[in-house]
Amino acid sequence: MKHIVVLSGAGMSAESGISTFRDSGGLWEQHSVEDVATPEGFSRNPRLVLDFYNARRKAAFAAKPNKGHVGLAEMEKDYRMSIITQNVDNLHERAGSANVLHLHGELDKVRSTVDPSLVYTLTPDNAEIKLGDKCEKGSQLRPHIVWFGEAVPMMEKAMKTVQTADVLVVIGTSLNVYPAAGLLNYVAREIPVYLIDPNEVKIYRQGIRFIRKGASEGVAELRELLKKDI
Repeated sequence: MKHIVVLSGAGMSAESGISTFRDSGGLWEQHSVEDVATPEGFSRNPRLVLDFYNARRKAAFAAKPNKGHVGLAEMEKDYRMSIITQNVDNLHERAGSANVLHLHGELDKVRSTVDPSLVYTLTPDNAEIKLGDKCEKGSQLRPHIVWFGEAVPMMEKAMKTVQTADVLVVIGTSLNVYPAAGLLNYVAREIPVYLIDPNEVKIYRQGIRFIRKGASEGVAELRELLKKDI
């Protein structure tokens, strides 16, 4: 069974109504990245950061997987699928994908500020964390998100995954943000690469098959192409 590795980014969830940082003029819901997506921002104003992610979490819980998410999950009937996502929502999992690796963390989880191994899952009925909400070791809880300036703990696993790909599919990401952008360098030159994005994406690699569509239409076209190509 062929192993298809998918790298998904913000464009994957855009059709589900989740806004992307790239589309909002460098501001994320009117906040700068430095204020809401860095350890320094959390130290300066933890209440602002917690409230910001509480709102993002509620929006993600309310969103529904789009046909692109569902199409990828259905491909598990015919291929071995691995999804590496830069997104922090859980729409891939809710669509039915069984093997999802989150590079930048998970919005529905929170963790201890003193022990990163203490991770807790939130639910739609319990979607907020506030100042004073603590882990079992007595430290403030924080979003289980990889902020700018922090290490990406799942990066090594992602590298090993793409090295085993028979086909690589890139959906809804410009691959301009490192270290995720570097994953393309771990894919052998002879491996076919499909890139799904309605916008022009400049990637300096020979032989990429471009599908200039959104996630839902793009995944549908991908499935037809794969029947012919592999």
